[in-house]
Amino acid sequence: MDIKSYFEKKSSVVDRALDKLLPKKGKYLSTIHDAMRYSMFAGGKRLRPVLAIAAFEAAGEKGNKILPAACAIEMLHTFSLIHDDLPCMDDDDFRRGKPTSHKTFGEAMAVLAGDALCIRAFEILGRYQNLPLAEEMGKALGTNGMLGGQVVDIESENMKKIDEERLSFIHHHKTEALITASLRIGGLIGKASQKEMALLTRYGQLTGLAFQIVDDVLDIVGTTESLGKDAGSDVENQKATYPRLFGVEKSRAKARQLTDAAKRTLMPLKGRGRVLAAVADFIVERVN
Repeated sequence: MDIKSYFEKKSSVVDRALDKLLPKKGKYLSTIHDAMRYSMFAGGKRLRPVLAIAAFEAAGEKGNKILPAACAIEMLHTFSLIHDDLPCMDDDDFRRGKPTSHKTFGEAMAVLAGDALCIRAFEILGRYQNLPLAEEMGKALGTNGMLGGQVVDIESENMKKIDEERLSFIHHHKTEALITASLRIGGLIGKASQKEMALLTRYGQLTGLAFQIVDDVLDIVGTTESLGKDAGSDVENQKATYPRLFGVEKSRAKARQLTDAAKRTLMPLKGRGRVLAAVADFIVERVN
């Protein structure tokens, strides 16, 4: 299938919904609202909301019921990027081809913009009654998710020896957790069966790790222009990455093995898993 067209179509729908859900300028709050919108509309693949939509459709559902949750997922992802770029974290100057939030609005406003996006996301998730969406997202964000991965990532900087167990912990928590949560949320809203939820979860775990491995490789072989962010920062900061441990080619092979396994998990869905299978290929073949 033409996954590029699918991404463009769904991303456009998500962007229109985001514009409606994000606050407009106010008399005293124009700066914070500008900062929120600056990072939200700076570009990006919209991978996580698209995965939520694809999982919703794979469960057999159609329509816009998934859209608010998809937008909340992207808000939470953007919140994590704003904070990840801060001087006290990765200290990056560029994100999605533009100066990072703290470079544009200052460090304090960047922190507040990230916080505001996180809070707004949970406000939106609260609209879905009788579904454990906030619990899914809380797990993905907390010490058992992204935050925990970031902690170990920071503590691993400049370590002379990194083992695969530590590396897997970082990637499982920092990247894979939100990708898996996106799929699970799509499945929950789509009323997926218990068996379908299990395979969506496994698909998310496999593609989430593959996505991060490819990210690690692109940091080495890509350029700042092609990536839209500072290339080579992982090497400069001596980050724990798959290429550092196994080299570029073995890392690429590992990513392909993971996405091939992810596609096999979708077989019980038959035609309904077609989009997710194409997304798996996109993840491993992307250049930015």
